[in-house]
Amino acid sequence: MSKTMLAARMHEVGAPMVLEEVPLPEPGPGDVRVAVKACNIVPNLANILANWTTWFPQNPLPVLPAIFGLDPAGIVESVGPDVHDVKVGDRVYVNPGRHCGGCRACRRGQHINCRSFAFSGYFGFTATATTTLERYPYGGLAEFMIAPQYSLVKLPDSISFEQGARFGYMGTAYSALRKAKVGPETTVLINGISGTLGMGAVLFALGMGATTILGTGRNQELLDRVKALAPERIQTFSTKIGPIDDWVNSITDGGVDVHISALGPGAPHEPFIQGMKSLRRGGVAVNVGATSGEVPLDVHHMMDQQHTLMGSVWFTAGEGQDMAEMADKGLVDLSVFENVTYPLTEVNDAINGLENRSGGFSNYIINPGNQENN
Repeated sequence: MSKTMLAARMHEVGAPMVLEEVPLPEPGPGDVRVAVKACNIVPNLANILANWTTWFPQNPLPVLPAIFGLDPAGIVESVGPDVHDVKVGDRVYVNPGRHCGGCRACRRGQHINCRSFAFSGYFGFTATATTTLERYPYGGLAEFMIAPQYSLVKLPDSISFEQGARFGYMGTAYSALRKAKVGPETTVLINGISGTLGMGAVLFALGMGATTILGTGRNQELLDRVKALAPERIQTFSTKIGPIDDWVNSITDGGVDVHISALGPGAPHEPFIQGMKSLRRGGVAVNVGATSGEVPLDVHHMMDQQHTLMGSVWFTAGEGQDMAEMADKGLVDLSVFENVTYPLTEVNDAINGLENRSGGFSNYIINPGNQENN
């Protein structure tokens, strides 16, 4: 095997990625090397590459030049001597979440709460995350990558690599739904239902048995497409028509049980606040979107109504395995995604082309390796 591989690396913030030959990484004792077959280009990547150091300087990027790529899927090509239950040839999604293993949260098994938690191929969440990023500096925009065995989700043959590479945004939504205890008795409101996060939320809310799903967005055509997924269980509403809470209260008996905020970058605060006002007594709101800044909330009303508001970041590899099994058994239909694929050599075109996507239905994918095993 060649001692080098092709990778797309960013050398400076705001600059295009550069295609380069770099050394082929070797797995550590508890690591695997994955031949990357698909890597999702997440909608927020362009913002990360151009604006992150200005917007969120407290959250470090990898040391430049760096290989980005948040959501890779591929084939295990080599394993370290301490790897168990994973073998060469396994089809996997690589969860990019990395933890230190030694802090208090990690010792409690709360790995996403690690004080040095980071996304390999993306960014860190704390000032101390730089060490974590340095340990695993390989994102999915390369022919190969190294990943710890704890990050792997095994993909059944029924899930393509392109669909597997969508697991990041779907997993974020799935974990939020689990935290809110969504089930057959739950009425769910999804703000931003036709976006990338919103699509994951609606598919897994359906798979988890939610019988009434209310969704909001701006584009009526996309909203109609979402409703058509399960017209007997989904109702949609364009925020161009009026306030969300007025609509929800007009069609429900006392509001919704769960509000999932999946709004995109730069979203105004009004839809989020209206979603909070749509909760029934005892309702739960989970924010997984990009609403930022100080949002004015009536905390006295929240107390009186026993409302809960929580943030939810990402998902565990175990939750990812749940998702794979749900899709494999037909509880979740991943065929709704329209895969738009690019070779690694056209990575900059793919990033710039995201503005033309059909909301959350589009799935922009880089194929770094050949697809004969897909």
